[in-house]
Amino acid sequence: MASIPGNQKATHSENSQGKKSQHAEEAIFYMNCRAAYLSVLKSSLENIKSKEQLSLVLQQAGRNPSRRTINKYWTSQTTSLNFDDFCAILKKEKPATKNELLEAFGKIDTDKAGYIFHDELYKILTTRGDKMTWEEVTSITKQADFNCSGKLDYNKFCELYLSTREQCCKAARDRLEVDPRLRQQQFGNQTENSSEGIPVPVSKASPRISRKSDHKLANGDSRAPSRPSSAQSGKASTSTTVTVGASSSRNTKLIIEPDTMKEWQCVQSKGCFYLKENGEIISHKYRLHLPQRSAVCITIKPLNIAQAEGKSCRWLSVDTDLFILKENEPQENLQLVSFTELQHKEMFGWRGELGSGVYWLLPFTTGCRLRKVKTQIPGEAKLVGRDEDGELALTKEFRAALLDIFETIDLDGNGLLSLEEYNFFELRTSGEKCDQEAWAVCKENFEMKKNELTRQGFMDLNLMEANDRDGDPRDLWVTLLSLGYNKALEMTEACPFVIDICAERCKARMKAVSLEAGGSQLSRAVCRSVVNKGEAKVLDGSENIIIHTYKSGSRISSVIENKSENKVIIHVNNEKSKNCLNSRGLTVFAVEVAPKSMMVSQHVMPLKEQEECIYSCVHSLVG
Repeated sequence: MASIPGNQKATHSENSQGKKSQHAEEAIFYMNCRAAYLSVLKSSLENIKSKEQLSLVLQQAGRNPSRRTINKYWTSQTTSLNFDDFCAILKKEKPATKNELLEAFGKIDTDKAGYIFHDELYKILTTRGDKMTWEEVTSITKQADFNCSGKLDYNKFCELYLSTREQCCKAARDRLEVDPRLRQQQFGNQTENSSEGIPVPVSKASPRISRKSDHKLANGDSRAPSRPSSAQSGKASTSTTVTVGASSSRNTKLIIEPDTMKEWQCVQSKGCFYLKENGEIISHKYRLHLPQRSAVCITIKPLNIAQAEGKSCRWLSVDTDLFILKENEPQENLQLVSFTELQHKEMFGWRGELGSGVYWLLPFTTGCRLRKVKTQIPGEAKLVGRDEDGELALTKEFRAALLDIFETIDLDGNGLLSLEEYNFFELRTSGEKCDQEAWAVCKENFEMKKNELTRQGFMDLNLMEANDRDGDPRDLWVTLLSLGYNKALEMTEACPFVIDICAERCKARMKAVSLEAGGSQLSRAVCRSVVNKGEAKVLDGSENIIIHTYKSGSRISSVIENKSENKVIIHVNNEKSKNCLNSRGLTVFAVEVAPKSMMVSQHVMPLKEQEECIYSCVHSLVG
């Protein structure tokens, strides 16, 4: 390969650094814009509707707008301003620097004494320019009269003003950072992914790319595309419409159990999706070893554990999926093989041939049906009571919940808890592991078989915890809540599942190796599966932005691919959709996609499975 001359290399490096610096500055600018906007408004797609709101968002962005400035952008013809307008205003209205402030005060302080008497300040501020009230001026002088001498030290005042402005901006950014709902739903991808997006690998153009901005419904009807309220006409956009028939997922036959499979060797493992406090979903991850090449069938479905009478099994409607990745050298280099795209009722499956080697199985759920939901609980269930002898005892309802928990954490289903299985339970509930020494103590006090804890031993362990607290159930509730139970002892924020693997020529070995969020490997696999299998549409007027849409059973997934050198913000509008439930929980939102990367826009499922679902979505480029 021909080498690049040194001076060209240097120029190329400088240009590259310049672009990176420009991208970084833009990222910081838009982050500050978002933080300020969302400090006043609920959504980046909600419009500013008054002068007062405009003044507030500008103040949150570290500006101190005068009435003249407000009137410049809010005229008699203005009814609303959107997020794009707000960003444009901030680009024009730069925050005042310390030198500019000192220069303004210097025009008043003609003697160059470094201070201004309060009486003089009152006179100027209440009679000239953008007039202030006496109360407003008094508020300033009270905060800035540092030595109570009746005069303003404007050097110190400028320092106070600038530090207060920065604190205001930082507080807005901090609110955005700690609020998972804003992070997930307004911009960016799911919680476990960074706003950088998933890098786009070098690949051939998709043969399914369509440049049309509208799409026919399955029944032949056409619908006008709907645009986000803040998307200005003429900007790049594309609309997609997909229809999911009533209960279609229940009618799609999953052909994975022919008679020949009766002779295949099967292994099984259970696991669970848990919803964390910040809305992030974690689950068990598995390593699969296949000793030789073989035809393989892999399925995953929610685990239907025995429930107490009258208790609903809400998690059975949660969608489950499994991504199969091949482990290569180096070990971190995982290659997507396939995923469980076939569906029959609540089961998802895949059938194909795998070569010998090590694979990773990454469970996935969209979050459409496993999400934080505020429900009114009439009363807190009782966990501990007294028996006839006055001794502490676990209530019938709590014992039933503990038996269900045991079934969930007994991953191999042998009716016993090994130390490894018990430690997954401990990591989720306490964040710590039980070592061999502690397990030996456990063996002395609770029933075990073959060095594994029995159901009765597990019950007695929880009773001991109740006794240690003299019946105080608070620690028991900590355990239950971390496992997805609410105060009525209903499992509402977790979904246990079961994985079955059958191989024709050998017996596979499967082992749970961690309990954590999916991370970048799972995000990359999800994006790649949609790009590989779905229909691709280029945004009209922006050939570097591609929207990939894939329908699998009753689930629709959308991925935004950004092939450009610049970060883009895409507004997503689902207002014309019917009977749809999406993973972000908003009808209209925005997604920020880094240069040369791709990111999940949303996952959608029917709200009511017995009714037709129409997914009608418009993606529009901002700016």
